[in-house]
Amino acid sequence: MSQITLVSYGAGNVASVRFALERLGATVRLTADPAEVADAERLILPGVGAAGYAMARLSELGLVEPIRAFPRPLLGVCLGQQLLFETSEEGGGVPLLGLIPGRVRRMEPAPDRPVPHMGWSRLSTVRPDPLLEGLDDDAWAYFVHSYACPDGEATLARADYGGPVPAVVRSANRWGCQFHPERSAAAGARILRNFLDLPA
Repeated sequence: MSQITLVSYGAGNVASVRFALERLGATVRLTADPAEVADAERLILPGVGAAGYAMARLSELGLVEPIRAFPRPLLGVCLGQQLLFETSEEGGGVPLLGLIPGRVRRMEPAPDRPVPHMGWSRLSTVRPDPLLEGLDDDAWAYFVHSYACPDGEATLARADYGGPVPAVVRSANRWGCQFHPERSAAAGARILRNFLDLPA
């Protein structure tokens, strides 16, 4: 049975991610202990809300360096994906974990594209990756976000919301999902299963 550690730092969707993982048969540990984070077999960094608050909490709990140094599979979910990048323009500029190059920027609203981007969008694979193994070509995922990561070399899959939105990213042993896999039906369950199956 897969074992996975979920970083519990007061930033949102921990319970729903935990339940989704347990439905897949995983043993889930919730923790804010830096030593437990460092020793995890696999690590998920969830998050909903403001990047500044999330980074402040991670810093207060002594979790920034253990996450930066984590050598095994790490998955950032929703805000957790954004935290993997260098900075966010939220609040005039927030330093993030700096694991993937680039600046997270606020999405521009339009008459047919309100912000936040909330609802179902189709995923388009950019390049193959074990995290996307077995994902249908017409897979849909559920998004709720007002800021978007830069589209670059780390992008594995995109959504379209008046322009490309990096939906899945990777750099070395770190992956991110901008959408909520725990709320994305079969596609989300497949991505979580793939993450559980990655070699630790």
